[in-house]
Amino acid sequence: MKTLQQVIDESKKIVFFGGAGVSTESGIPDFRSVDGLYNQKYDVPPETILSHTYFVRHTDEFFRFYKDKMICLTAKPNKAHLKLAEMEAKGKLKSVITQNIDGLHQAAGSKTVRELHGSVHRNYCQKCHKSFDAKYILDSTGIPTCSCGGLIKPDVVLYEEGLDDETVSNALHDIQTADTLIIAGTSLTVYPAAGMIRYFRGNNLVLINRDETPMDSIATLVIREKVGEVMDKIKI
Repeated sequence: MKTLQQVIDESKKIVFFGGAGVSTESGIPDFRSVDGLYNQKYDVPPETILSHTYFVRHTDEFFRFYKDKMICLTAKPNKAHLKLAEMEAKGKLKSVITQNIDGLHQAAGSKTVRELHGSVHRNYCQKCHKSFDAKYILDSTGIPTCSCGGLIKPDVVLYEEGLDDETVSNALHDIQTADTLIIAGTSLTVYPAAGMIRYFRGNNLVLINRDETPMDSIATLVIREKVGEVMDKIKI
């Protein structure tokens, strides 16, 4: 923590890159840990359910899983989300780049958030493009549809779909111009998101994650603890 605090104190352009582990302390399950979604038993693997093909071919089953497991409107920002918002407000943090779709960074007060995989809070009619919030999807019976008759699709990046070009461009620019990159709560195995951090050319690469990652060997500092507990101890 002493080393991390020194890094924070000396940095002027910090970028935070976070994964599912940032939100687990808010009660949102991750995917790849022992008790994560991918290790729970389903008739169809979650990776398959959350694919574009499955969404098109088995829309009813997709939404059954999506409403049950992907939308958690009762979750509240945890210590990590709150500390990041504070860091941004005080001019220390340039942006948050997240693989999460829960909107908790914005709920905590963060302004510049690059949502690589979209958000459950944005949903659009595929026919007339009218927008809907997450509660509308959650409260809908069966497949959510618009008053025009069109199918409503969540603005989340499914397997087989590409990331949003503008979001990626902004995220890469942030990483390339940062002096410190804090990577937290991610196994760094989900591509193309994980590949973005290779564009970092700054001084300090900090990794906060409970388990080992492929980037541990090149990091300036590795902390194997819960993200919220570590971030909460930072003084700004």
